[in-house]
Amino acid sequence: MQDDTQHISTSAVGGKSIAIIGGGPGGLTLARLLQQQGAEVVVYERDQSRSARVQGSALDLHEGSGLAALEAAGLMEAFWANHRPDLDRLRLTDASGTLLHDHSRRTSGAAQRPEIERGPLRDILLDSLQPGTVQWDCKLEVAEPQGEQVVLHFAGGKTALTDIAIGSDGANSRLRELVTPIRPEYVGVSLVESLIPSAQRTVPELWDLLGGSALIALGGERTIGMGTKPDGSVLLYAGLKTEGDDARQSLEAASGPEQRVTWFHDNFKGWSELWAPLFSEAVSMVWRPLLVCPADQHWEPKQNLTLIGDAAHVMPPYAGEGVNMAMLDALVLSKLLLSEETPSAAIAKYEAEMFARMREMTADTMANTEMFYAPDASDRVVALFRSFGGGEADPPASKS
Repeated sequence: MQDDTQHISTSAVGGKSIAIIGGGPGGLTLARLLQQQGAEVVVYERDQSRSARVQGSALDLHEGSGLAALEAAGLMEAFWANHRPDLDRLRLTDASGTLLHDHSRRTSGAAQRPEIERGPLRDILLDSLQPGTVQWDCKLEVAEPQGEQVVLHFAGGKTALTDIAIGSDGANSRLRELVTPIRPEYVGVSLVESLIPSAQRTVPELWDLLGGSALIALGGERTIGMGTKPDGSVLLYAGLKTEGDDARQSLEAASGPEQRVTWFHDNFKGWSELWAPLFSEAVSMVWRPLLVCPADQHWEPKQNLTLIGDAAHVMPPYAGEGVNMAMLDALVLSKLLLSEETPSAAIAKYEAEMFARMREMTADTMANTEMFYAPDASDRVVALFRSFGGGEADPPASKS
């Protein structure tokens, strides 16, 4: 410990306070990595408590990014105790529910991408931090430089002064406004997120089709993605190409099961009635437009401000890299903050690496997004997964 203390005293974070805005996987990973070496860190999170919000879909963590960050954080044992080995399969169907491909990660090139629910991952990271590290119910409204520090203004009137501010507050980051005028752009695709409780009882035919794994249905520039949760519910993501506000407004006006099914019929034309129960049995439906930062984005590094994760480089979910890149951002930035002599030097080197890494990653993700919503999406996506190996013999036309 003495060596760590001596080291940090001469590093970019020696004697400095660090504020991380946002308590998602990226921000919490960064806090853990910095605290391990004695840095003074506070995480400001807008949720009122750790249990205030239901966490979303399961995540697959990758060897060179998410898993590498957890390894550096000393949290792999906790990860393996909480991962979901049952989520090693992905079924692909068309709009009628015909099973096109049954993909197993266990026997493919994706074998080292184990899955974990967002909730347990968040708990692992939260439990690794010193008590009081996370300040709940702190929604950042404005940040402004003050000399060599940054003043943070939160909803409700709370303020905080920090030496280094790091935005991990998502696609609509308030801190990003201080770092760059470049804004994320709408990609022309939106997701409808919902939860279907007691799915084996409420949507039995779809539960059987899902087969206890994950499923993506494709057709007509639309997608339906489903995944099982440990409590027997199913998480739904219905995706559609759309411009304007008509689809969103009509969804928000759909106050009951019948209206939501009507919305499905109106917006998923040509899709089988098989999928309609997902909309009638849903607890609620949330409209999520998909955003992307330009692949070639760049800005001049700031002295004591930077961004990680979606705040830095939001992109659609069709490469499974969002959380992995956020956690890799945390790993790269923490190493530089602990090895460079000044925050500005660490931030400059981190952002140079991040820009180069995300240029190709964003381009690949956008190519995947185009593929998933192309008129021939089912053929192209099935061909992609077949190229990975690990697929069982493709079945004859079937809905079960």
